[in-house]
Amino acid sequence: MKLFSRKNKTEADTGQSVELLIEGMHRTSSGLLIDDELEDLPGDRSATRDTRTGRSTVRLDEGAHADVATLVAAVEGAGDHTARLAD
Repeated sequence: MKLFSRKNKTEADTGQSVELLIEGMHRTSSGLLIDDELEDLPGDRSATRDTRTGRSTVRLDEGAHADVATLVAAVEGAGDHTARLAD
């Protein structure tokens, strides 16, 4: 597991994105841990979160499939958080 490292990808964003609503993400440090867990999944290009709104946007590589259950499991594995697909 990476600890507070960021991916630096400069190529154009042509893949799909998924937005998750995360409960229990109150600090930047927990948000960074969640980002790291999501970015470790195959096909996940980047993850960014907003701790104020409790949302995380996961951008996928072009052609990658978003398995919401896998994304939720990654968030919940990063600590005392729950996640679901945002409306």
